[in-house]
Amino acid sequence: MTSPMSHAETHVPEKLDNLSILLPTAKQAIEKLALAEARKADEAERHRAAAEAEKKALVEQLKKPVGVSDEELSKRAAVIIERAIESGLTEVQVFRFPSDLCTDRGRAINQQERGWETTLTGLPKELYGFWKRHLQPLGYKLQAQIVEFPDGIPGDVGLTLKWL
Repeated sequence: MTSPMSHAETHVPEKLDNLSILLPTAKQAIEKLALAEARKADEAERHRAAAEAEKKALVEQLKKPVGVSDEELSKRAAVIIERAIESGLTEVQVFRFPSDLCTDRGRAINQQERGWETTLTGLPKELYGFWKRHLQPLGYKLQAQIVEFPDGIPGDVGLTLKWL
């Protein structure tokens, strides 16, 4: 005759054996976790590489002249300014671009150095020239500032048009 305790003990291993089919071992769990983390890292790297390629393509596109006339830029500026005024604003960011379009990668803008505009290239340079020729004489101010610092490095530059 078996005691109740020994009878229960013989059934516990059977239950554990059945559960062990469903449950991974600790080693298997660690291996699965490592695989999942590797997949996440691969996916993050793919996203980073895609974003970098997209940024590079954008920079190349923005380095080229846009070929828009001052008249067309004036019409666009008038619409932007009017919308901002209707919203009760006294300034509006008119353009945002990667600091890679500056010859010094945005250093002079970040330091608010005199002559920062000489570091501009491509479309930002064209927009600055348009402001200088047409909007500054009307009393508008243009401010450039770094608006993003990924990893502590100057990222995007914002050009803000102000009228107060």
